[in-house]
Amino acid sequence: MTAAATRAGAALRPGLPPLLACLGLLACWQALAHLLTTGGMPDAVATFRELPAILGDQEALGDILDSLRRMALGFAIAVALSVPLGLAMGRSRLVASLVNPLLMVSYPVPKAALMPIIMLWLGVGDASKLLVIVLGASLPVIYHAYQGARAVEEKMIWSARAMGMSGASRLLRIVLPAALPEILVGCRTGIVLSLITMVTSEMIARQTGAGNILFNALDMAQYETVYAMILVIGALGIVLDVAFERARAALVGWSDEPDAIGVTAA
Repeated sequence: MTAAATRAGAALRPGLPPLLACLGLLACWQALAHLLTTGGMPDAVATFRELPAILGDQEALGDILDSLRRMALGFAIAVALSVPLGLAMGRSRLVASLVNPLLMVSYPVPKAALMPIIMLWLGVGDASKLLVIVLGASLPVIYHAYQGARAVEEKMIWSARAMGMSGASRLLRIVLPAALPEILVGCRTGIVLSLITMVTSEMIARQTGAGNILFNALDMAQYETVYAMILVIGALGIVLDVAFERARAALVGWSDEPDAIGVTAA
């Protein structure tokens, strides 16, 4: 079979490679669990048997929904604050010179490391968790909004200025639509970071949420539940990423580069 035929067969079955990868990972997990024979690593079968108990527990489902609510609210706040700031930085050297040093200082700091300080300020309730989520999700959105604003053609800005548009109108009606594909790339990264910081904050300030379930199970040596919750959190991340990517493609699919067409000699 030629390479072209192999590629064509893979294209007809786009879901096959991910499925094979997952099956291979599960097989390795099962084999490793039996080789190690330690209670700290239950096998894949025992872990998957625990999933119905978690998903069928009303209290656990309520905790997971609480986590999703915090994540959605924190991400929405991050986008609402970061997009205007990133666009302003991209179009104003003054704003960029003022904000860039703050971003450079805050970027390397793990947001979970700020959780104890934030808890001293805001307590262990939702406010502290939301702030950590906002801080974690904001940086990629700011960066991509900044890059998108810088990539806007100057001729478009000059034309809008010549037509008498104000700076705010140019930012809203010219810069934002042109930068939207790049902004959505940052938002996709921000969703993943929102999930990570959400779980991390709940593991530190343990009241409700998926992180709380995970750490309580770890404290009680319920390792099947720990691994099952990791699978649930991973599945949430995959579903959110796929859903956002489909929404992004529907909104700005015109900005995607067309697939390259291979040319072979006759």
